[in-house]
Amino acid sequence: MKKLTWPLPALLAWISSWALYALLLQWQASEWVALLLPAFWSGFLTRMADTSMRRALIGLGFPLSYMALHGGLNMPSIGWLILLVIVVLVYPRRAWQDAPLFPTPKNALRLLPDHITLLAGARILDAGSGMGDGLIALRSAFPRADFTGIEMSWPLRFLSALRCTFARIRQGDIWLADWRDYDLVYMFQRPETMPRAVEKAESQLRAGAWLVSLEFEARELQAQAVIESPDGRPVWVYQMPFQRKPAGAIIRVESPRA
Repeated sequence: MKKLTWPLPALLAWISSWALYALLLQWQASEWVALLLPAFWSGFLTRMADTSMRRALIGLGFPLSYMALHGGLNMPSIGWLILLVIVVLVYPRRAWQDAPLFPTPKNALRLLPDHITLLAGARILDAGSGMGDGLIALRSAFPRADFTGIEMSWPLRFLSALRCTFARIRQGDIWLADWRDYDLVYMFQRPETMPRAVEKAESQLRAGAWLVSLEFEARELQAQAVIESPDGRPVWVYQMPFQRKPAGAIIRVESPRA
């Protein structure tokens, strides 16, 4: 089944499951039939998602919303509309092809100074700063740097500005922003956007600047270092000018020290 841009699969699954539920009731099906068939339909549509968390959101959307409506929350219909508006504000459509809201773990970047030397005042960009967790982790690694965050969602931009008073946070599109002035660009994106990140970095970052990606590899590039964060996720470190990966290259992941 073709993978649609997230969160379209979730919206399609939720809306179609509720439409099927309403149709079955209109056809005077029993309540159990009207519940089970949409639940199975939601399970079938989990094929449209590419991660286990997204599959869970698709599969559990209908039964959880049903329980919320009929299991004691008694949320009025307008309540679901308000929740949808909040989701759209936090995750605007222009950001659907970028990473969902997954914060950077606190100590994920603590080994970066072993591989990257930055002078005091070096400029670091968190491209897609979310709630500010990436900026906090970067500051822990490079406390004397100058920090900037760019975030598409204005509620998240506001929240991260409250949490990260040490940084400048701008609302905007990371793909339209100019990366030329930065010594290091950090990203926690998704596999599909990494080729675009490499293309942008190669066209804008100066020689010696760094591109750092949590979890997701720029598969066409040879990494200067691959560090295992405390929770097991790799941190991929690349320096301009990028080197293309030779065929059959073996990647060694450095585990965190005790």
